[in-house]
Amino acid sequence: MAQIVAEKDIQLITIAIPSLSQKELTVLVNKIAPLGIPVNHLPSIEGLACGDISVSKLKNVDLVDLLGREEVALDIGKISDQIQGKTVLVTGAGGSIGSEICRQLVNFKPKTLILLGHGENSIYLINQELAEKKAAETELIPVIADIQDKKRIEEIFAQYSPEIVYHAAAHKHVPLMEYNPKEAVKNNVFGTKNLAEAAKRSSVENFIMISSDKANNPPNVMGSTKRIAEMIVTGMNETGSTKFAAVRFGNVLGSRGSVIPLFKKQIEKGGPVTVTDFRMTRYFMTIPEASRLVLQAGALAKGGEIFVLDMGEPVRIYDLARNMIVLSGYSEDEIEIVETGIRPGEKLYEELLVDKERQNQQIHEKIFVGTVNGFDLEDIEKFCEEVVEESSSKLAADVVDYAQRSCR
Repeated sequence: MAQIVAEKDIQLITIAIPSLSQKELTVLVNKIAPLGIPVNHLPSIEGLACGDISVSKLKNVDLVDLLGREEVALDIGKISDQIQGKTVLVTGAGGSIGSEICRQLVNFKPKTLILLGHGENSIYLINQELAEKKAAETELIPVIADIQDKKRIEEIFAQYSPEIVYHAAAHKHVPLMEYNPKEAVKNNVFGTKNLAEAAKRSSVENFIMISSDKANNPPNVMGSTKRIAEMIVTGMNETGSTKFAAVRFGNVLGSRGSVIPLFKKQIEKGGPVTVTDFRMTRYFMTIPEASRLVLQAGALAKGGEIFVLDMGEPVRIYDLARNMIVLSGYSEDEIEIVETGIRPGEKLYEELLVDKERQNQQIHEKIFVGTVNGFDLEDIEKFCEEVVEESSSKLAADVVDYAQRSCR
């Protein structure tokens, strides 16, 4: 290949093998990389069939291709039976995951879709986008509200009587929450509690909380507050008619605050690309895949479960940075990768379940079931009300200790 490139003055390489596996594609891209030539590839048959890509426009190789995640086969009938004709509320509807859940939901023709968020611009944008693609029978209702405002949340449930709730609103940035632990507790714990209690009083059919792999044995404030929120939600399932469950997954490609946009900016500036620790690994999936699996888990929920999405193999962040440099048309000689040290609250490796949560049950090829139970809701509430009055440093230490003890 190097010889042909030199002899023929090749300026673009196209990979016309859409059936290549992720490993094979990665090997080929890495062989092309030192040549310093742009590379694209023939789109998949699925991409052509869905109208996402035209034959006349070849697709650039991107990170999703190199991750090699296959499209999820969903039980469309089960999801449709649950969603069609219902009133559905999505919190954090303007965020990366929340907005994609809304995009997926409109395909199943709910009667009403309530887009709840704190930022007016993001809610305006997703409302405008969905208004162009929704079915005529679906009503969109944009709602600006803070989930920490208990009275406001109760008013919304009383006014619209949602039958299904997807709770995606949360503070998710690990280092930022280390500096702002009270805000993490107020939003992720008390905000979730407000929603869950309102859902229970309103006899909502299903309440699905979006959680994180960082809730597993958490060393940081963000993960600890998500862990406590899981305990609250699954604990609510013990009485009443509402089915409460949580869905836990790892990082999503392209979400706000993820490493991908940061790497892109650093590459555009000519480097260096910063990786906190060359040994660090993370689980990744695409936003649409995660959102579809959330809907599938919600349709399968019987109440009290922690659904864990199959994230595939963990990816080394260093390899992610190197692949992004290559896909941007540079070599590591041109864009340096430097190690900066682990930030506050970060873990080298993420886990999806601790041993005590594991069940030998897989309800879908991409969804496993775990349990978080045996926790007293009054005890959790008492702890949270006491800890929120503490100084930030003591609050952070106590929240992490409380969450970690619950994992043992």
